[in-house]
Amino acid sequence: MSASEDSLRSISIAHVKIDPELAATIAAVADEGTLDAASRVLRITPSAVSQRVKTLEQQLGRVLVVRTKPVRLTEAGEAVVRLGRQIALLEHDALGGLGLEGGAPRVRIPLAVNADSMATWFLPPLARLSADRDIDFDLHRDDQNYTARLLESGTVMAAVTSEEQPVAGCSVSPLGVLEYRAMAERGFAERWFAEGPTREALGAAPFVDFDRRDTLQHEWLAAMGVAHQAVPRHYVPASHDYALAVRLGLGWGMVPLQQNEDDLVPLGGPALRVRLFWQQWNLRSEVLDAVAAAVAAEAADVLAR
Repeated sequence: MSASEDSLRSISIAHVKIDPELAATIAAVADEGTLDAASRVLRITPSAVSQRVKTLEQQLGRVLVVRTKPVRLTEAGEAVVRLGRQIALLEHDALGGLGLEGGAPRVRIPLAVNADSMATWFLPPLARLSADRDIDFDLHRDDQNYTARLLESGTVMAAVTSEEQPVAGCSVSPLGVLEYRAMAERGFAERWFAEGPTREALGAAPFVDFDRRDTLQHEWLAAMGVAHQAVPRHYVPASHDYALAVRLGLGWGMVPLQQNEDDLVPLGGPALRVRLFWQQWNLRSEVLDAVAAAVAAEAADVLAR
């Protein structure tokens, strides 16, 4: 522990209340990555941002922000950011419910979503909501196995995730199933799989991985009796570009049914089905519930049950 942290922890925090303005400042610093950038959003000077951060740290006796570039939140800082976002959301709901002239201010809704959902079905409901409401969506893309981590840190208010077990302080509901099949461009399939996807052919034909955390291709190869470690592969870390790479014949890959087109041919083998869930803060908010309802309705139309 550093001397500054030890000094902060020694301060009594009895009866301390967190000023919503200070919590909002910490959230702005986390969103923008630097104190200077946060000052532009908050329309105050960088020194004022720094003073607000220092004031709250002294009041709580905790280091909240590690001043790297970009800044890094401590565990205590993550807790304050969650509070700041919750206050902003509830304030938006309250002002909207009061029907004051000029309406409620715009509210930022940070969400986490896996790349394939974003590329196939997730954006249309957000676009419809944005047309009717003063919402700014802040989307964070990650693998469906990791999006729940962004909920835990307070980075997002809700997430599309493959995790059925709710994160602490969150509710969870099923969305549906995203189904993948092994596909290849026709010329690629004729070149590499003239006799079908045999073990020998699958051991030699290159495939496309999304990134180093993507295991879909590995799981399909294992089901076909092939260890993935020695198989050639390309990395294409963007969902649209991934499907394009498969269509161009860079390699075969697991493609969501929603991205399948006539220029791709199936390789056979098992379909892989990824169950998706919606997790959100367990907070009664009209606007967050509206986002959840819109996402659930779209998922019911697009995803397998």
